[in-house]
Amino acid sequence: MAYRLGVDVGGTFTDLLVIDDKAGRTWRAKVPSTPDDPSRAVVEGARKVCADAGVAAEDVAVFLHGTTVATNAVLEGKGARVGLLVTEGYRQILQIARSYVPGGLAGWIVWPKPEPLAPLDCTVEVPERIDAEGRVVAALDEAELRRRLGALAHQGVEALTVCLINAYVNDAHERRVAEICAEMLPDLPVTVSSAILPEMQEYERALTTVANSMVRPPVARYVRNLADSLAAWGMTAPVHLLRSDGGLMSAAKAQAAPVNLLMSGPAGGVAGALWVARHAGLDNILTLDMGGTSTDVALIEGGTPRLRRDTSVGDLTVRASALDIRTVGAGGGSIAHVPELTKALRVGPESAGAQPGPVAYGRGGTRPTVTDANVVLGYLPESLLGGAMTLDRAGAERAVQGVADALGISLIEAATGIVDIANETMFGALRLVSVQQGYDPRDFALMGFGGAGPLHANALGRLMGAWPVVIPPSPGVLCAYGDATTRSRVEAQRSFNTLAPETDDATLARLLAELGGQVADDLAGEGIPRADISVGFEIDVRYRGQAFELPLATDLAAFERGTGLAALARAFDDEHERLFTFNLDVAHELVNLRAMALGAAADVAPPRLARGTGDAGAARLRDHRLYIDGAERAAGLYDRARLRAGDRVPGPAVIVEMDATTLVLDGCEARVDDFGTILIHPV
Repeated sequence: MAYRLGVDVGGTFTDLLVIDDKAGRTWRAKVPSTPDDPSRAVVEGARKVCADAGVAAEDVAVFLHGTTVATNAVLEGKGARVGLLVTEGYRQILQIARSYVPGGLAGWIVWPKPEPLAPLDCTVEVPERIDAEGRVVAALDEAELRRRLGALAHQGVEALTVCLINAYVNDAHERRVAEICAEMLPDLPVTVSSAILPEMQEYERALTTVANSMVRPPVARYVRNLADSLAAWGMTAPVHLLRSDGGLMSAAKAQAAPVNLLMSGPAGGVAGALWVARHAGLDNILTLDMGGTSTDVALIEGGTPRLRRDTSVGDLTVRASALDIRTVGAGGGSIAHVPELTKALRVGPESAGAQPGPVAYGRGGTRPTVTDANVVLGYLPESLLGGAMTLDRAGAERAVQGVADALGISLIEAATGIVDIANETMFGALRLVSVQQGYDPRDFALMGFGGAGPLHANALGRLMGAWPVVIPPSPGVLCAYGDATTRSRVEAQRSFNTLAPETDDATLARLLAELGGQVADDLAGEGIPRADISVGFEIDVRYRGQAFELPLATDLAAFERGTGLAALARAFDDEHERLFTFNLDVAHELVNLRAMALGAAADVAPPRLARGTGDAGAARLRDHRLYIDGAERAAGLYDRARLRAGDRVPGPAVIVEMDATTLVLDGCEARVDDFGTILIHPV
């Protein structure tokens, strides 16, 4: 038997899923995360879920993992100290940066500019110069470089970055500098910009490569420790990690280019949502992945998630492909507080995390959280994880009462306010990926998942006007499902920087074919059969004179037929008008060419449920009481495992399962489809 093991590490819980490739059966587990060493929870959870499934370690054929190690290294400032080598005269490239300040006009006054990732005293000027055409203007002075590197050896750097001017056109000097660095400082990992981002714009290329160097040592340590621990358990399957763009990369590539992992964790949820949406017959989806620490949202149109060319984590924005995911500090563990100065209720972004967690978890938490408010309102029953965790309702009430006393309102009003503020925060994030991108959310369904997503999805569906609200099977471990069902991906790009009238279809067909062959060979080198590899293409386009470009999917065959350029211009004009409501009567400029090779998608079909009568009475556990709009209401408590296809659950109701709890509001009804997905509609 062949089994896939998908693992997703969150701030509060680590989710695991074993899939039987042939039968489609699944086994899931949820264990507390171990922030001090995330690999410990991964291995402990892997042992647990495989024991539950009766699967031996050696029977796991593929291990697929979404990780937040790179993300946390950036957010917590715990990455490596980086030494930067730049062309002579460009020493302040990271300090000068771009003249952009986030926020409004006041940002120029109050915004604290982040410290550059590579300090100025760790930056070395390399005596060399290559022009924009790739011609050597000044030869590399190796003797002088060695002298300057000697001074860098005493700066305590843990990784090196080489980013020379115009290296995206000719990387000969970068490669030679890297060889000299490896010779003189053999213990330090060296990253060259032409390998990470062979594109124009020196600042973005330098920043992205430095970020890669910064997270490279912690990611390498994590991957090595994880691989060693899994091997000690007896697992021989190759380890693959989820990229920010939703594809998979090998452990070796993850250690060399970890900048592609910055959104690895959230990408798993989008990949899982795609898998569920295909079987539910839905093409347009807004995703709501609410965990214990934060909520991630994304938009899927026509079965394809939106991609961005930039990845943002905290104050850092690098040039690396990523799913267009927006994150807000609203999760089940987000702490509610009333600042003394304003006396206005605030929720998050600070989180109780995995330890001590919400007060209701009984692990020593004392500060009220969104989870505690849900317990007070009756949205969460007395136990979680299939009875493995009993909730402390009295403790949750005491914690939320502190908020109520500070505001001078009742306990129920305080709990309702906490939940409402969390919902409004997530509503704002959903608007960022829909309304502000030119999409009407009423044209989309809303899929809620993560440990807390199903509790809030119905309310967010009402706010957005997005129906149906979709709750997938095993919503609490859907990110792990996404990790286990996505496919390998390799990407390569090159700068082109040519006006459309100055090139032709034949030239573009030749260049795209070269890039396509490169990425296909790369993926085949990872053991993916040639017959399973498909190649796609993108071109970044802008109007002449613009300072930004839009990435557009394109078809190699169209350029081979001689119609590619015209089709690309039309596609750009349409997208530009959709985003900005106007077009310009100037030439189009083709900035970057890109090719992506993809392995075959996992052929895993969800099991079908037995057909029910439409009456969910057999799944009703007992009568329940909860608060909606400040009033106590009678509701039903249902066991999701007992629901059958076609069953209908009228709201208000609470549907419980091992890894999540679904709230169906008054005036809505939940229907179960053939695969066990819950679809909530207003009635």
